[in-house]
Amino acid sequence: MEFTLTSGPVVAAGVALALGLLLTIRPLRRRLITSPVLAAYRQVLPQMSDTERDALEAGTVWWEGELFRGKPNWHKLHTYPVPQLTAQEQSFLDTECEEACRLVDDWKVTHELYDLPHEAWRFIKDKGFLGMIIPKKYGGLEFSAYAHSQVVTKLSTRSSALSVSVMVPNSLGPAELLLHYGTEEQKNYYLPRLAKGIEVPAFALTSPWAGSDAASIPDVGIVCKGMYQGKEVLGMRVSWDKRYITLAPVCTVFGLAFHLYDPEGLLGQQKHIGITCALVPYDHPGVDTGRRHFPLNAMFMNGPTRGKEVFMPLDFIIGGPKMAGQGWRMLMECLAAGRSISLPSSNTGMAQMAARTVGGYARVRSQFKMAVGKFEGVEEALTRIGAYTYMMDAVRKMTAGAVDLGEKPSVVSAIAKYHVTERARQVVNDGMDVIGGKGICLGPSNFLGRAYQQVPIGITVEGANILTRSLIIFGQGAIRCHPYLLSEMRAAQNPHVQQGLVDFDKALFGHIGFTTKNGLRALWLGLTGSHLAGVNTDVAPEMKRYYQQLSRFSAAFAFLSDVSLLVLGGSVKRREKLSARLGDILAQMYLISCTLKRYEAEGRQKADAALAHWAIVDAMYKAQQAFDGVIANFPARFMARVVYRILFPWGHPCVLPSDALGHQVAQLLIAPSATRDRLTAECFVPLQEHEPVGAIELALQATLAAEEIEAKIRTAEKEGRFVNNPQANVRDIAMVALEAGVINVAEYHIMRRRNHLRDMVVRVDDFPFDYHVATANKPAVCRKAA
Repeated sequence: MEFTLTSGPVVAAGVALALGLLLTIRPLRRRLITSPVLAAYRQVLPQMSDTERDALEAGTVWWEGELFRGKPNWHKLHTYPVPQLTAQEQSFLDTECEEACRLVDDWKVTHELYDLPHEAWRFIKDKGFLGMIIPKKYGGLEFSAYAHSQVVTKLSTRSSALSVSVMVPNSLGPAELLLHYGTEEQKNYYLPRLAKGIEVPAFALTSPWAGSDAASIPDVGIVCKGMYQGKEVLGMRVSWDKRYITLAPVCTVFGLAFHLYDPEGLLGQQKHIGITCALVPYDHPGVDTGRRHFPLNAMFMNGPTRGKEVFMPLDFIIGGPKMAGQGWRMLMECLAAGRSISLPSSNTGMAQMAARTVGGYARVRSQFKMAVGKFEGVEEALTRIGAYTYMMDAVRKMTAGAVDLGEKPSVVSAIAKYHVTERARQVVNDGMDVIGGKGICLGPSNFLGRAYQQVPIGITVEGANILTRSLIIFGQGAIRCHPYLLSEMRAAQNPHVQQGLVDFDKALFGHIGFTTKNGLRALWLGLTGSHLAGVNTDVAPEMKRYYQQLSRFSAAFAFLSDVSLLVLGGSVKRREKLSARLGDILAQMYLISCTLKRYEAEGRQKADAALAHWAIVDAMYKAQQAFDGVIANFPARFMARVVYRILFPWGHPCVLPSDALGHQVAQLLIAPSATRDRLTAECFVPLQEHEPVGAIELALQATLAAEEIEAKIRTAEKEGRFVNNPQANVRDIAMVALEAGVINVAEYHIMRRRNHLRDMVVRVDDFPFDYHVATANKPAVCRKAA
């Protein structure tokens, strides 16, 4: 048979028609395409336990969902309300928080008392610090999540022991679980007592054999009958061994998580009821608390709790017997709110303190007759300190604001926890590099040494950072944020076969269209350098390019995620390095979004722009590196080359922040300004010479007042007016200048004041040969004394 020249288009048209019919006639499409795909999908779909499913489905999807969809709605970002404090909350921050900070001397806490002083404990209890999340009808303060965050941030600039002691009762713990799930009787009894500090709470989850894998705790309760308060009641005999439990040594009541079993069927037919949370008084018979861990000199109360076959009635279960077995779901639903606030806030406070003190120190401290903050090498460290602190604070505020909107942002909370604590580690390490020998010798005048010791605590707790990055951010984010993936998984697991096929078909072809659109959008934005990307809201002109670039990265990320899931299939769960890099892209986009939101919310402060610019450019570059890391490790190399050309048709668009920009950021840290005050707004700054932070503030002011006088002295020195005078050294040259008539008496007193404060700032503590060990009188910690 021969074909004419005109038969080719006819054949093509016929093929197109057949494909069109195949795709549009849904019953035919389901039979010929969807059904075999569904069968294959079920084969590669990873098995999921009930606890994994609860963890996966916990919380809500918020702004990260926009970033995952490839086309962020910037108007939506800017319409999120900016968190604000009420008059009561602001007054509390200005008055009660200031006083709480004043009552704590961190050196005494960490070196002498190994605890907060009695006066501080009494104050934070009496003033309601432990009941910030408890409603007013129960005697609590009923603060917003943002106010909670502000308080924790401020306290963290003074002492980690203080901030943690306040933070833990207000994050994941008995109060929050009682509020959401407790019986009315439990709420009415415990919440007023928790609000007033009569009860001090803790929550016991972590086991020596199941740290980050908390669902595998070996702690067990057996439903049985036993004696309680002179009566035989239905209860449970519980054995547990927990560690790392904050406030356990001083708690009066603690939440306890364990697996509950009912071998005799006293509650029903189910033998393994599941993870259960109970509320246990510390003095209940058989409970063992009081011993302490030593958490890197942070000196907050942390220790183990144990019990062996301790009988407790079923009424101890939070929510009563009906909530038996619901503990894991309870924990997952409440975790996001606490993690959104506690670690981001405490680590941002640490960063603010470092930015203010290290910046001031770098201007006060001189080497080679120049302030160390003006050396370019030191500027690099100061730049990171300033820009990271700006971004961390933006992330903390926006994430806390999400909680106030009613969100339980599980993915966002993981991003905030991981990236804020990691940036805090960099900030403190950079600070230690700047202050040098001053930082490595502990003592009352060392303002950064304890923070350096304590940084790993934030990295470790509330989900170890390694696992948060490699398993949670993308592993959970991909399923929760993707518009079709979770629907596909649910359809594949639907026991009703026909309905599952219908739902899968709808999700599958929606997914195909979604991936195709994002691939084309990513290519178009790449070819045009994102210059034609629309920004559907009014933004600061100096920031517009970042919105456009972030739109490009969002489309690229959405496409790369789908290609990765297609290439790797079910193995993506095991490819933790690739999953971590994909999570890094999502996280950097969220961090940039928070920074842009902050810049707009604060009124486009041009003086602060360098901080935002540097932080965003740095995050863009990190995201680009993460793209490279994913593509470079694709198992299918041909696919990797194709994807790279789609995403980066002209090569890499992002470069490192410039030295000139970094110089602008560093300069903002070493002189008083409105920008410096905004950057470190929550810092507790006692303006007394004997306070290490206060000494730096006063010395910075004195240094600036003396700079013109010092320049006059340096000029005279270069002219040879002090030649051969042995007193013309860095310490005594002001006196020599006065005697030589270079400066007058008033100027000399300014220099003398500067020198006095400078010497206090650069002083390094020293101690008797035995460090007072022989005469040390370390008081025993008393649970009730607080």
